[in-house]
Amino acid sequence: MKYEVSDHQVLSSEQVFDGRVVKVFLEDVRLPDGRTVKWESVRHPGAVGMVPLQDDGCVLMVKQYRHAVRGVLLEIPAGKLDPGEDPVDCARRELAEEVGMKAEATVPLAEFFNSPGYSDERFFLYLCTGLSAAPGIPEPDEFLEIVEVPLEDGFAMIADGRIRDAKSIIGLTLARALTRGENGPLGGAGQEKAPQVPDTGGAFA
Repeated sequence: MKYEVSDHQVLSSEQVFDGRVVKVFLEDVRLPDGRTVKWESVRHPGAVGMVPLQDDGCVLMVKQYRHAVRGVLLEIPAGKLDPGEDPVDCARRELAEEVGMKAEATVPLAEFFNSPGYSDERFFLYLCTGLSAAPGIPEPDEFLEIVEVPLEDGFAMIADGRIRDAKSIIGLTLARALTRGENGPLGGAGQEKAPQVPDTGGAFA
């Protein structure tokens, strides 16, 4: 991934925290006007999220406790990249671990930074179709409830606050657009084509 060249200059970088998921750095940065400021920077290995779309038009989502917000959220399945792991391989592993499925097609939807104001976490989103059972071994500290949500109900659930997780909002929106032919998969020509979603009369219509 290429970025526009910046005239901000990192003068020093000190790691101040080494956690299981993230590492935190305190850095001296020279601004374009010559001033120097201290900025925190959170380093993250990256993550993937999947929109597992069944033939009946329902998405397999998970309810789980999120300690940072002290509450249970409804989300698409997702997981952290292992060191050196390809995002597609991670998506397949997490799909089995979290919802016990494998997919015939894994279509890229988006690649983005979750919170670039303080973190370098890079996120990869996929639409997964042609699902069949493939139970994986869940993480020992994850307690997940699998929920079937009609893709066509997604906007209403986002609007009324039942879905508040950013990756899930992005994933459901892009999956719905792709299945309706309103946009192509990330990367354009040559990617796997997603099927049309059956009309279930949901709130997207």
